[in-house]
Amino acid sequence: MSKRAVLEVIALDIEDAVAAQAGGADRLELVTEMAADGLTPSARTFAGIRAAVDIDLRVMLRLADGFAAGDAKDLDRLVGVARELRDAGADQFVLGFLDAEDGVDLDAVERVVAALDGARWTFHRAIDRAADREALRKQLADLPGLDTYLTAGAAEGVDGGLSTLTAEACRRGEQGYDQTILVGGGLRLEHVPALVDAGLDAFHIGGAARPRGWEGAVSAGAVAEWRAVLDG
Repeated sequence: MSKRAVLEVIALDIEDAVAAQAGGADRLELVTEMAADGLTPSARTFAGIRAAVDIDLRVMLRLADGFAAGDAKDLDRLVGVARELRDAGADQFVLGFLDAEDGVDLDAVERVVAALDGARWTFHRAIDRAADREALRKQLADLPGLDTYLTAGAAEGVDGGLSTLTAEACRRGEQGYDQTILVGGGLRLEHVPALVDAGLDAFHIGGAARPRGWEGAVSAGAVAEWRAVLDG
């Protein structure tokens, strides 16, 4: 019997979180400020959502739009925020930083990961902007806690990244390819059959869970439609 596919839904607040869980989400990615593609929510927001649902929560660690960690002061601030969230009970995270040449900013990633104290984390769609995906994966391969890449396979989204996603799925077991591929970024229901056929079993949705767009809340019904397709 094949294992159930993971469905992760972006949640901005308690209302989103409760609806996503009711619809069958396995995990939430907690963010704020979707106009900036998702920034770190407050520890208070995390605590409220943690009290409202009992599924896994992954908290975004990102203080400004873009994929740069910023200067030393910015990085110090982010490390402090990561520790504050950890102290509030957060035990899963989402992060990813690139340098000026679009290589992985390993120093920044290592500093933040050290503050996570062994917690599990996702390297997010910064991989889709990286100059060399394979080099990035190999540089991160041995970092503690890294168990997932959130990726569309291409910067423009899943439409352009299907071949990359299916090729990377075939490399499981190679150095840098042991992490779960969490498919997200322009993901639509019609993409799912081909991705499942390729052996992919983790999916991430944001706008697709919100029939009224980002101004509206997550719809339990929309999440349930994804759950039904993934379980079908």
